[in-house]
Amino acid sequence: MNKVFNNALEALYDIRDGDTIMLGGFGLCGIPENSIHALTEKKVKDLTCISNNAGVDDFGLGLLLQTKQIKKMMSSYVGENSEFERQLLSGELEVDLIPQGTLATRIQMAGMGIPAFFTPAGYGTEIGEGKELRIFNGKNYLMEKALYADFAIVKAWKGDRYGNLVFRKTTRNFSTSMAKAGKITIAEVEELVEPGELDPDHIHVASVYVHRIFIGSNYEKRIERKTVRL
Repeated sequence: MNKVFNNALEALYDIRDGDTIMLGGFGLCGIPENSIHALTEKKVKDLTCISNNAGVDDFGLGLLLQTKQIKKMMSSYVGENSEFERQLLSGELEVDLIPQGTLATRIQMAGMGIPAFFTPAGYGTEIGEGKELRIFNGKNYLMEKALYADFAIVKAWKGDRYGNLVFRKTTRNFSTSMAKAGKITIAEVEELVEPGELDPDHIHVASVYVHRIFIGSNYEKRIERKTVRL
């Protein structure tokens, strides 16, 4: 099967209104920039987006918030986006805030085929309302369900034509788990190589999880918040 597509628009051809999409990255690090731009061009709407954060006002998922293509956001950190705040407070956007470890584990469990697990995170807070409660070794735990998506979209450093992926450093956060949790996984890569060129010991996501791959371009790799000075 040929998994290679020419560009993001071609690779995302069958994303429809109302789909649930996972988008990899951590903050603005390692986000699928080309795919996000393609989604704005496609003008699909009523999307449920699962991502660690919601981008910033003019970059990342902030672009989809500007065009009001996102119906529901499932994230763990959203503090850098004023448009997100405005839409939340005005009731335009449905939001599910999830503890970061719980979010990561719900995605990981979906990739492993485990439908639910128990965690103490969120017990006694609004997060625990309506969820099944169990006590293990005298401690309270909430049942959390695995988190699946119609599409998982990730950005990798390198990939081969079979779909094997290699990430760099922080860009691995969430992306490796998301790649295994989507019904269809789409990867954009900085460099596309031939099968056999990647060291098997360095592959972070195996080709069996990846359905489509394409070479991205013009990456900004923007820094969300600079914390050091020269």
